[in-house]
Amino acid sequence: MIKKIASCFLGFLLCASAIAAEPLLSAQATRAASNTTGTVVLDIRDPKSYAAGHIAGALNAPYGTWRGPEGNPGELPSLENLTKLVQRLGLTPDSKVIVTSSGKDATDFGAAARVYWTLKVLGLQNLSVLNGGLKAWQAAGFDLSTQPATAAASTYVPTINQSMIATRADVISGIQSGKAQLIDARPSAFYEGTTRHAAAKVPGTLKGAVNVEHSTWFAPNSSLVVSDSEVKKLALAVPAKSDQDVISFCNTGHWAATNWFMLSELAGQPNVKLYAGSMVDWTQADGALPMDNVPNRIKQLYIDAQLWSAK
Repeated sequence: MIKKIASCFLGFLLCASAIAAEPLLSAQATRAASNTTGTVVLDIRDPKSYAAGHIAGALNAPYGTWRGPEGNPGELPSLENLTKLVQRLGLTPDSKVIVTSSGKDATDFGAAARVYWTLKVLGLQNLSVLNGGLKAWQAAGFDLSTQPATAAASTYVPTINQSMIATRADVISGIQSGKAQLIDARPSAFYEGTTRHAAAKVPGTLKGAVNVEHSTWFAPNSSLVVSDSEVKKLALAVPAKSDQDVISFCNTGHWAATNWFMLSELAGQPNVKLYAGSMVDWTQADGALPMDNVPNRIKQLYIDAQLWSAK
């Protein structure tokens, strides 16, 4: 009898561990995994939203703490700052981390995907995102807690996994050699050069890029990712050759994180990288770099005026 109970308990732990290792978890799977030892639920909403209600035991690590400087928030923060952050959260390579955001919309998912990518860059492997965020959690009828949670600090000293990152130099090399397929995750207006990010100097897209809007992967008017089979079907439409790297970009590495997540983590495609600095970094470089869909000067001035009036 004791052996049977021990066997069932071990099976439960193994099952929970397997659930937590899935890149994308339902609210139900998240609830099961969150009750297992070593699992950290990471709530990346702002402190006010976190205080109003969160998954019991979740740690608060607002999205902004994972982002770069105001001039180009897509860049990774310094390794020193990231080390302090993961240590404060008690994270180590053995941690099982479930990242959750608000679930407001498809754009919100990009925040969770970007934090997931950052943690993986820092050496953590057992990572998941709550599909649909807190919105899905509440829709499933699960309670929220207002009790803040803390963690014992870790001593983990991460290093940067450069194989997941495309630098500006990597993108230039990929364009020149044809060894990279560039994927623009932005809405079509950005890709077609009819608008730009306020911090980007020039409208348009990277030379040779194709447009795969970040919203492609979600059910209509929802922050829920489509089925695994549909993700794989959509991924097959990305025109990358077997000998090419896939480089995902957007304006500041936010929407691009969604495309990276879908292609790399859910569709299982190899050699998918994220150009974190994206179009803001590209257009701020000294000297013009190759671009497509750049409007003429008159249209650029019109876009400038639109952005100015929107401030």
